[in-house]
Amino acid sequence: MNVLVADDDPVALEMVTSILEEYGCKVTAAPNGKKALDILRSREDISLVISDWDMPEMTGPELCQAIRKENLARYIYVILLTARQGTSHLVDGLAAGADEFISKPLSPEELAVRLRTAERILALETRDLTIFAMAKLAESRDPETGQHLERVRHYARALAAEMAHQEKFRNIVTQGFVTLMYQTSPLHDIGKVSIPDSVLLKPDRLDDIEFEIMKTHARSGADTLDQALSMHPGAEFLRMARDIAACHHERFDGKGYPAGLTGEQIPLAARIFSLADVYDALISKRVYKPGFTHEVAKKIIRDGRGTQFDPDVVDAFMRCESQFRAAIPQ
Repeated sequence: MNVLVADDDPVALEMVTSILEEYGCKVTAAPNGKKALDILRSREDISLVISDWDMPEMTGPELCQAIRKENLARYIYVILLTARQGTSHLVDGLAAGADEFISKPLSPEELAVRLRTAERILALETRDLTIFAMAKLAESRDPETGQHLERVRHYARALAAEMAHQEKFRNIVTQGFVTLMYQTSPLHDIGKVSIPDSVLLKPDRLDDIEFEIMKTHARSGADTLDQALSMHPGAEFLRMARDIAACHHERFDGKGYPAGLTGEQIPLAARIFSLADVYDALISKRVYKPGFTHEVAKKIIRDGRGTQFDPDVVDAFMRCESQFRAAIPQ
């Protein structure tokens, strides 16, 4: 992580820098708030600032206020170092836009904890922006995609939440897993950006050649997200998004595409999402077919238990079908 440290005391600046470098941070130093602001304006790779409260030219709180007024393209997480005591000073710092405080004398252990908090919050912002941008890219190709994305993420979350109650999945389908299912499912068809309009927007059933072209979107989506993963290998949300994009057209019996995976070879997130996606396709009206009723869609899914769909996912669907029924477009 790239960190900007602002302090007019050279000894304190060196101490904070030394601690941060021990934790693997790359540190840029500034002797006051004004210089720190100039650095932030010229550097796009810094999202964390650790600033002393009392500095000449521009204090820590004044630096916070200035940062919040800047039209920067990313959020800047600000930690203030202060020897001041009392609630009123904390209120002043928060009002100025600070995210965290560390009391002097500085504790290396406390700084490490604050760093982890900052990393977690900044990672959440990066994740949400990435998902939003990529989902909007897919949505821009197909006018029907927006409503579809909202429905399938609702279905996927309902299924995952229901499976979390099963003993078999209790240690796998955690609350974090459920949340990621909801957040990453809009990326399942990101690969469709590579499909020609003549195929993607055809107002009729696809012929065999066109369907083979359409099937390539799963591999294309996986390749796109694999590239993102190569740059951010620790981003769990990208890994789940990649699994869903690559495998949501696989079948439990191995007759799906693109890899013909069977059973538990298919990632759990993809097995869950597959049912959600098929359900929405069944109840949605198309030029070449009417929208089926919930009862008809339920029968088709139940008949696919163990062939098209994971039996555990179908069983979860049967237990929470009312949540699916409630989301059917009127």
